[in-house]
Amino acid sequence: METSELILRTAQNLFDGLAIGSVIALAAVGLTLTYGILRLSNFAHGDFMTLGAYLTWLVNTQGLNLALSVIIGAMGTVVAMLISEFLLWKPMRDRRATSTTLIIISIGLALFLRNGILMIWGAKNQRYDIPLVQAQKFLGLQLATDRIWAIILSIVAIAILHLVLQKTKIGKAMRAVADNIDLARVSGINVEQVVLWTWVITAILTTLGGVMLGLITSTVRPNMGWFLILPMFASVILGGIGNPYGAIAGGLVIGVAQELSVPWLGPDYKLGVALFIMILILLIRPQGIFKGTL
Repeated sequence: METSELILRTAQNLFDGLAIGSVIALAAVGLTLTYGILRLSNFAHGDFMTLGAYLTWLVNTQGLNLALSVIIGAMGTVVAMLISEFLLWKPMRDRRATSTTLIIISIGLALFLRNGILMIWGAKNQRYDIPLVQAQKFLGLQLATDRIWAIILSIVAIAILHLVLQKTKIGKAMRAVADNIDLARVSGINVEQVVLWTWVITAILTTLGGVMLGLITSTVRPNMGWFLILPMFASVILGGIGNPYGAIAGGLVIGVAQELSVPWLGPDYKLGVALFIMILILLIRPQGIFKGTL
């Protein structure tokens, strides 16, 4: 392979990695928020991502444009996450359930969601009702419009999240609860309200991630979120558990690393690359690259 061709191919993989990394980053932020504030390692997170993608697809195929469909899909995901909060997570917190118990419950919830999606919409791959747009050519690269939008929307969503966490009252309360929940409660912060807002923000980010994944891969399928759960956890661990900014950086690193490995290992080993990076970080720096806090 000539040097120019190798550079071009690497640049193409880098662009594709940034696109999928943006999706992983958005989903990983929600995952790390639930851990940082609720101390919950939610293995159902990927399936909530799938649910958001399917709800958006359902509305979109009824004639509504994609932007409005995403809003309605996010609202449905918010409702689903709040139902799980009141039926599962709040009772478990009241009983002071162990982390092992919570993990097992989250795996059960993941199976429930995935099989529910299969039962309602079937195993057939679906596609959003949007026109096909030709990829943009730039310096020899094929820049798919869907991937460009995935990167742009992730930047916008992350910027809004930053403003929420740093500038708003609820954001400051979330940071206080993540730092020390008992001290936050004594200080007069409504912890239960913070928990609800955490689920709302997580649901919105998760839905955005699911929809963008459906756009990038051109399919919405029942196991799409489950196959992304390992890269999401790898991103959270890489960036520092509980740190949303670290999860963003981790998601981008994982996405780029997976795509850059394709020419040498093939597409079948992308999850293996994510697993390798996660194990390596756990061995070298278990706390992650950044401090694990909001």
